[in-house]
Amino acid sequence: MNNSMIASAASISAIQRKLDMLADNVANINTVGYKRKTSTFGDLLTSLMPHETDFNLPGRATPPGYTQGWGVRLASMMLDMTQGTLQSTGNPNDVAIEGNALFQVRMPDGTDAYTRHGAFQLIALPSGDRQLVTDEGLAVLNRDGGDIIVPEGRNLTITPEGNLIAVGIEGTEPIELGQIQLVQVLKPELLRSVGDNLYGMDAGVNPDAVVQQLPVRPVGVSVRQGFTEQSNVNLADEMAELINVQRSYQLNARALASANEMLGMANNLRG
Repeated sequence: MNNSMIASAASISAIQRKLDMLADNVANINTVGYKRKTSTFGDLLTSLMPHETDFNLPGRATPPGYTQGWGVRLASMMLDMTQGTLQSTGNPNDVAIEGNALFQVRMPDGTDAYTRHGAFQLIALPSGDRQLVTDEGLAVLNRDGGDIIVPEGRNLTITPEGNLIAVGIEGTEPIELGQIQLVQVLKPELLRSVGDNLYGMDAGVNPDAVVQQLPVRPVGVSVRQGFTEQSNVNLADEMAELINVQRSYQLNARALASANEMLGMANNLRG
């Protein structure tokens, strides 16, 4: 009975984390650039319990003993980088990515973060120039790791390759501003959410093992100005998964309650 209680309690804890993950997916179904989270479960511990020698009868095809499980754990949680639907907004500050890539931005503490949330803004600087930032005010980086500054009186144009061009009035020469920084995800399981639809890495993780800079002419990746990428959450799939997880939770909760009742009955026995 104690084994049943331990296994059920451990499994309930893992299933609760799965429920929280599904709730996060559903809550962000309309969030621009959101990538749904997926998870995998693994055995917490498995023991091989011995049988009595009387069970080892002639003709038995399986070895003596049986497997005792101790519940499950949430083995990993990763991002599903599947492409979301692109929606035209007509806003030149909105930028979407087609393919496996992320924008790179600078956090307030100076560290780098990554996002698919391309609802950018151009904010005015004291000099009269404008800077490309996220809707939270974080600097969007260019290929050299610097800020993207649009000179005063010019508009920003972004080519499908990610080249940045400052376009002025008719008759003026366009100004090349470099290229927007795009990185390809190698190991999405090592990215973690840091809030506001941004992804970072844990301390000690080598960034080069998680993401890599795309070449100047990326293959299979393009930038679409005037578009935003919708989340890749499918509500029907999430609700079906939610029902399955809830049933698993109920089953383990019932097993835990049953084991507790049996212990209570054993304690009330009188000789």
